[in-house]
Amino acid sequence: MPKTEVQPSVVALLCDSDFKYRPDTNTWTHRDGRPFSKEEQALALTATRADLEEVQQQLARYRKYRKTVDEAPESLVRFLAPFMSQLTESKLGNAVKLMGEDDRLELDRLLGLVTEPVRRFAPYAF
Repeated sequence: MPKTEVQPSVVALLCDSDFKYRPDTNTWTHRDGRPFSKEEQALALTATRADLEEVQQQLARYRKYRKTVDEAPESLVRFLAPFMSQLTESKLGNAVKLMGEDDRLELDRLLGLVTEPVRRFAPYAF
């Protein structure tokens, strides 16, 4: 049996759905509460198993991203602790002087996670 191709337009639509049924329009709704148009509802109903699996994978990647962002402040503290313990004056600049290239890259990654605003979920972004 040939593998079913993922339909990007269906996946994007399903990623933007909260799957709340609106009896007044006989459709699901977008995450922002707007009802699906009749065309969108018809498109959503063409979803294949491959489409649903892709939506599930994308949502799992986003949940992993959110967990990483949520844990970033604690991860940063744990990362810096061994460097700070070596210093008489605990300042980030002094800790950076003790770091190798890989450590500085990890510091940059963690600082980015802590300082950048959380990205909203969007299809094919994670």
